[in-house]
Amino acid sequence: MRFITAGESHGPGLTAVIEGYPALVEVEQEQINRELQRRQKGYGRGGRMKVEKDEVIFISGIRKGRTLGSPITIQIKNRDWANWAAVMSPLADVNGRREKDGETRVRIEADQRLTTVQSEVTAPRPGHADLSGALKYGFSDLRNVLERASARETAVRVGVGAFAKILLARFGVFIGSHVLQIGRVCGGEPRVLSAREQQVVDETLFRCSDPAANQEMKKEVDLAAKQGESLGGIFTVYATGVVPGLGSHVHWDRRLDGLLAQAIISIPGIKGLEFGLGFVGAGMPGSAVHDPIYYTPERGYYRKTNHAGGLEGGMTNGEPLMIKVAMKPIPTLYNGLPTVDLCSGQQVTAAVERSDLTAVPAAAVVAEAMVAWVLADAYLQKFGGDSLPEIHAAWQRYTEMIKWRPENA
Repeated sequence: MRFITAGESHGPGLTAVIEGYPALVEVEQEQINRELQRRQKGYGRGGRMKVEKDEVIFISGIRKGRTLGSPITIQIKNRDWANWAAVMSPLADVNGRREKDGETRVRIEADQRLTTVQSEVTAPRPGHADLSGALKYGFSDLRNVLERASARETAVRVGVGAFAKILLARFGVFIGSHVLQIGRVCGGEPRVLSAREQQVVDETLFRCSDPAANQEMKKEVDLAAKQGESLGGIFTVYATGVVPGLGSHVHWDRRLDGLLAQAIISIPGIKGLEFGLGFVGAGMPGSAVHDPIYYTPERGYYRKTNHAGGLEGGMTNGEPLMIKVAMKPIPTLYNGLPTVDLCSGQQVTAAVERSDLTAVPAAAVVAEAMVAWVLADAYLQKFGGDSLPEIHAAWQRYTEMIKWRPENA
């Protein structure tokens, strides 16, 4: 499978095309919309989440609630487009006039405060794609970069990931996440949650499993707001019910840990990740790091520990997949850092675009989507077929085959 997304942060909407998704998978819009709503939650989100109500529109590849095996096209409309049409119109002329470079206009935020929008942005934000993208393409107007580089694009990725989750659920795979740290405040441990626990966590302020930590995180975000700062954090993503043998030890570009790492690092703001013990394991002896193997006829092969995080030799080993992910603070600061204006060459303060104070809870949901996509693709490579019944039959044969029995030894 593969997918491609298109759209700008303040354009008409976001679109994704999914290719290679199997036929005869039952899909409901509400299943996708639930995932989109999870991404929009979390304390510390900016005014944009007051404007948008992300809902998926099916354009192609689905008929009467079932996938067809043909390319699937989905779309999420940007409600905020109405406020940005003059700035972001693909047409050279808007309402019979050409917009002047550097022009500002007034618009209304969701909370009814009036603010101005700079049509042309020339002061790059440190930590953002602004300057690198401008140099790459020869732009002087940074809006040509920042609109696509915006994390708004991840909304449609969550929609794509929801398709992957729906497929994986047919094979008993469940994927979730929870936040471990916001700024300096830590809470909870990387662990698998039950479905009920995950539902409860999703309704907390920061999607953290520690109730006390949620309150301390709120104080941390409130303080950052007063100081014009932004905050990063750490979250964990897990997947249960994954069969052993997904991925490959044979080729470097098919190792599942490498594919997962690339998919997660591609999320804006993500700066690092660990599988299992990760960096902690580097300072421990091997006997304390590697997971001893056990067997019972009822359970099959299993481990009493999961320091490897469910991956060995580039392949799943049957234990829960456990990944810990670090996100940097959002680069848009309301007290902007020093930068250089691309047109004047003068030292100025970085431009300010409406932004979140922290988006760690949302990033965790996006990471779920990316993990789901990589795992779903791995299932299709392992148990390939054109339709769900074919793939499911191959999966059943494999799960029966890998059960060790004394008479087969």
